[in-house]
Amino acid sequence: MDIKKLITVLCIFATTLLAHAQTEIALPAPNKTGGKPLMEALNDRQSLKTYVKKEMDKQTLSNLLWATYGFNREDKRVVPSSQNRQEIDLYVMFEDGVYFYDAKANVLKQTAKGDFRKGLGNQAFVNDAVLNFLFVANLNKASNRDAAIIDSGFLIQNAYLFCASSDDLGTVARGSHNRKQLHSDLGLTDDQEVILTQAVGYIK
Repeated sequence: MDIKKLITVLCIFATTLLAHAQTEIALPAPNKTGGKPLMEALNDRQSLKTYVKKEMDKQTLSNLLWATYGFNREDKRVVPSSQNRQEIDLYVMFEDGVYFYDAKANVLKQTAKGDFRKGLGNQAFVNDAVLNFLFVANLNKASNRDAAIIDSGFLIQNAYLFCASSDDLGTVARGSHNRKQLHSDLGLTDDQEVILTQAVGYIK
């Protein structure tokens, strides 16, 4: 292989790696120890809407995602679901895009690039949050829509308890989002619906 062909191959390889890095966020293994005792976390659980802008490190992000919707045994989640259908998909909205949480691979996969927080509604604090969760129901997997709504509540409470067990994280569940706009922004199918959202941020 001559030098020009070698350079071309290397450039293509580097471009592929860069594109892959931009569309996936590999997460460290979640730390499943530590935090407050359960009773203390329950006592401290509350809705908080006042945040300071601050980046979240990957370890904390991985821990939060696992606590919210990870697997704690083979094919079983840390939360229950009706008939174990696991019909909820967890999406994470950052300022630069929206990502799907692949819990088995422990990876965030970008599904939409850009700032789509306008679809979360008019409450300014969503822009100060380090991230916003979107709980998306796969209605073709759910036993019914009501079950999907209930199941999303389990994820929300787990995120609440994780934040309550930390010293600096706050969260609030939200229903005042623009469903149609988010559906369009995320490119969801007719069988998918954004049920609820949840802001997570560093408290003042």
